[in-house]
Order: sequence, then structure tokens, then C-alpha cells
Amino acid sequence: MRSVRRPRGAVRAVAVARAVVRALVVMALFFGWSVAVGSVGHADARAERQAAVVVRGGDTLYSTVSRCTVGFNARSGSTMYAFVSGRFAQGATTWYADAALTVSVGVTAGVSFPGNDYASVRYTNTTASYPGEVSLGAGAGTRDITGAASPVVGQSICHVGRVGGYRCGSIQAVNVTVNYGGGVVSGLFRSSICSEPGDTGGPAFSGGTAIGVIVGSSGNCSVGGVTYYQPVVEWLSVYGLSIY
Repeated sequence: MRSVRRPRGAVRAVAVARAVVRALVVMALFFGWSVAVGSVGHADARAERQAAVVVRGGDTLYSTVSRCTVGFNARSGSTMYAFVSGRFAQGATTWYADAALTVSVGVTAGVSFPGNDYASVRYTNTTASYPGEVSLGAGAGTRDITGAASPVVGQSICHVGRVGGYRCGSIQAVNVTVNYGGGVVSGLFRSSICSEPGDTGGPAFSGGTAIGVIVGSSGNCSVGGVTYYQPVVEWLSVYGLSIY
């Protein structure tokens, strides 16, 4: 029986077609594997980043309209909250742990300004950590905060500002009223400690007791000045919270 030979052109076409198919299969397998691994890798990295998030008093939270320093963390049952400035929380809904707004940690639960100057952020990210302590600044460690009290004239206190850092002094006056220009706030207290623009929201404490958060100042730390605070006990009472 005579064998039938294919024309050379047909043979060449078949070989090329087979090579193309093999190449396509290899590419499909390769890119399919690559995409799968990339997706898992991104998911793992995102989970690790969120699990590593820790928000203390003195740390910064970000929204689409502002950024706020956390004064203190508090809780109601198993739900955690942050104390932030009411003035700077106005118009903000979702809060993030990073300036790029990629790791959400909470939502605004209530704002009181003017009259008062406080707001509550309810933490919603259950993979993050919210210890009951304040950060004293880069390399300075933390201070455990275990309770809260009203300010008393002559009492020694310290505060931590995002710009001015960790500073100490004493309380000079209570039940002070301040006109911000955008609203009048009453029931504040004043200390001999200087602060800088950008320090608003920073925690003020005496030992391990929360006293208030920075809401304004007169002067600065170059020429000297005083600082005004929103008492923390009023915020805790209004929202039914406790320091832990």
C-alpha cells in the first residue's frame, strides 16, 4: 500500500498550529497560576496590614475632610470608642488609620460643637487593636490610662501634642469659656503648658488618669503660652463610656 504524503506546505502549517496551541496552553497555565498567587498575596498583605494596626491615645485618625488626634480610647461593653475633637470631626463619616485612607477603623458616632468640643468615633475594624493607653511620642513609650477625673486647680498634668510633643505643667483654671470665632465653647479648663498649632485633640492626663484633650491655646512653645482642654469626664458621661 502506498503511503499518502501531505504537501510540504500543509505539514508546515500543522506544525505551526501545534506550536501555537502549545504556546497558548503554556501561557494560560502560567498566567492563571500567576494571577492566583498575586491575588492571594495581596489579600494576605492586606490582612497582615490591618491586623498590625494599633490605635492609642495620641495617635492620628484620618477622614476625607480632616485628620484628628485620638485623645483617649474608651468602651461601652465590648464596643470601643475614640475621643476626638468635635470641631475637627464635623463632616467626617469614616475614619482611617493611614493618610492614604486604605485601612478603615471606625465611623463617627456623635459630634458636639459648639458649646462643647468633643466627638466619638466608634471603632468597627475588629482586626485592629485599641489599647487603653496613650503614646508619649516617638521613642518615649506609652502611659497606661486606667481612669478619668475632673480637673482641679493646682493639679499637675501632662499632655501630648502631635506637633509640640510631651509636656507637663499644672491646671490654672476650670469652667473657662473660649470663643473660637466659629463658636463659643464653655466648661473648659486651662493649664500652664504651651502647645503648638496641630496639637488639638492630644490627651492630657495626671499619672494614669485621663483629665481632658487639647482644644486650643494662646501663644506657642517658642514664646510661651497656655492651653485649653475639653474635660474627658463630660464626654464619658454623655456617651455612657468608661476608660479601661
